[in-house]
Amino acid sequence: MDNFYQVDIYTSSEAIDGITGALQDYGVTGFIIKDGADFEDFLADKNANWDYVDDSLMELKNAEPCITVYVHENAQGRETLEAIRALVESYKAKNSDGFYGNIRMELANVKEEDWANNWKKYYKPFRVGKSLVIKPSWENVEPKSGDKILEIDPASTFGTGQHHTTKMVMETLETVIKGGERVLDLGCGSGILSIAALLLGASDVTICDIFENAVKTASENIEKNNFTAEKYRAFCGDIISNSELRGKIGVGYNVICANIVADVIIGMSGLFADFLAENGVLIVSGIIDERLDEVLEALSKNGWKKVSALNEEGWNCVLLSR
Repeated sequence: MDNFYQVDIYTSSEAIDGITGALQDYGVTGFIIKDGADFEDFLADKNANWDYVDDSLMELKNAEPCITVYVHENAQGRETLEAIRALVESYKAKNSDGFYGNIRMELANVKEEDWANNWKKYYKPFRVGKSLVIKPSWENVEPKSGDKILEIDPASTFGTGQHHTTKMVMETLETVIKGGERVLDLGCGSGILSIAALLLGASDVTICDIFENAVKTASENIEKNNFTAEKYRAFCGDIISNSELRGKIGVGYNVICANIVADVIIGMSGLFADFLAENGVLIVSGIIDERLDEVLEALSKNGWKKVSALNEEGWNCVLLSR
């Protein structure tokens, strides 16, 4: 029998539709919604044919709006949970007007410290592509000839490498990194894609994420893999809204990775080319099947052409050029 974590996201009535829409981009398709406003509408319905309401239903009247989802208690679920956590944090960061209410995420019946340790039992060394071996720091592996060992501690950021989206980007990187490339990793998470690029022969990487904790974790992970400061630069911020940040990131990248979600990739679609070197390529991932055409259309309008694509269990990774 599968085990699940119950994830409760508390917010405002007005924000529910937007949040559930965003969750679908992370592959979450089932929701339980409790919203006192809906129950008020039910009570006020003069055409309703009822003469009794159970006490348990009446309790919904003053309930704080909540979206409940269930996440598998396994490696894929761990990645999904961290993606949801990052999504909720992004709403907190832009909640100055209170639109999202008392936005927060809670794991029902699970202590935070238990989650932080229990997920490790699902995280074992594994292979990606022809030569990459991904391992957490607490595990040991016996490398074979030609193996490139990538050690990663994701902490509370997305990127153990087990999610289809991340694996497909690493597999694609193995086909495009020939040696000496400059790589830009937008939405770097744990830094796993940048480390993979360096191990495959990239000359240097630039990482960027909207979350300070992700940039810190990614930087630490790069150094754990014995790459020194001259091999990477790190930035925190939103390139879509921050032109000064885009200027600092600079130009001349041979490979750009954006393993994010459909809406963000669409928002960035007009900016990718500004960072690119001549004959450079773009790898986008984190796109569910239902959003793929929309993403490709936005990229096509900005001069990008699909070179190749990978699909695993409803997730897509696409390599593009100009």
